[in-house]
Amino acid sequence: MPPAINIEELRRQARRRLPRVVFDYIDGGAEDEVTLRRNREAFEAISFRPRVLTGGEVDTTTTVFGEKLALPLIIAPTGLNGLLWHQGDLCLARAAAQAGAGFALSTASNLSLEEIARQTNEAKWFQLYPWGKPEFAARLLDRAYDSGYRTAIVTVDSLVAGNRERDKRHGFAHHIRWSPRIVMDGLTHPRWLTSIWMRTGVPRLENLAAFLEAGATAAEMAEYTRSQRNPSFDWSDLQRIRDHWNGNLILKGVLASEDAQRALSIGIDGLVVSNHGGRQLDGAMTTMEALPAIVDAVGDRMTVMVDSGFRRGSDVVKALALGAKAVLIGRTMLYGLAASGQPGANQALSILSEEIHRTMRLLGCRTIAEISRDHLQIG
Repeated sequence: MPPAINIEELRRQARRRLPRVVFDYIDGGAEDEVTLRRNREAFEAISFRPRVLTGGEVDTTTTVFGEKLALPLIIAPTGLNGLLWHQGDLCLARAAAQAGAGFALSTASNLSLEEIARQTNEAKWFQLYPWGKPEFAARLLDRAYDSGYRTAIVTVDSLVAGNRERDKRHGFAHHIRWSPRIVMDGLTHPRWLTSIWMRTGVPRLENLAAFLEAGATAAEMAEYTRSQRNPSFDWSDLQRIRDHWNGNLILKGVLASEDAQRALSIGIDGLVVSNHGGRQLDGAMTTMEALPAIVDAVGDRMTVMVDSGFRRGSDVVKALALGAKAVLIGRTMLYGLAASGQPGANQALSILSEEIHRTMRLLGCRTIAEISRDHLQIG
């Protein structure tokens, strides 16, 4: 198979390797997938306004929370990566380290936060789903801090589960419920079957093991996540986390500038402008629509980042031009991981890096700091 030359080709490779239930889990969105589609269309509504004859070499380095990155990219926190490749979380962490990108580990990872910390030396971020009672968050954050994580992300746009109809058709809810159809589909994807199930069996949500009885199954852990959804989580709960956590704290899932300003008022250090990749509230505005107002409201006092729908290096540059300090990439990395493990994840980052460099050169920007709204034509 020839190497992929863009992210869409990695997506196609992932689709060929994965059974439908797993591919739909990473690829799908909520309900009619309107927001999923519009996330991509939003980039098409923004044109570049290049400047010429600027000369010099292109430098893509940037600094986020004092950490120097070779690329303005952070691998977003994504769950159940062990369904895509053996030790998928570690593959992504190592790919980030090799490329000089950031990495955030999900609460719903299949390797524990302690295991990732033992096997990687670079600075790491930990993402928290605020499930259950306050003690749940406190215990996970304490474990993260003790393991060397100094930046935490609290995801607040998934306090109730999105209506992901692709998953419903497969009966998928944080673990695979085997039916004759799904078993047959798995058997017809032997590369996936041998690389996952024949090596380790059903991957568990290892960060949750400490909250359940010893030997809890993957299905029991999945049920625990469903039972611990916390729709009553509010600003006072976020304040409690802010008071407890001694590192940088990021709020993920913000689309309104009013919420950004309130987060600033309680001491939140950064934001991820996000609609959860179109997986939660279908019909929500796109992040590229939301980003400018949030940057204008708090961008000089908070670190504003963005995710959802990014597939090209040119998409990343457009977000930087609108004021984002960095871009979190989720599905893009999962397509690479699902296609061929860490080499696929490396390839995804290499593709984006090359596209970012080329776009900056053609736009007339030598550094990240030079990219501005003056380089865009919107509408």
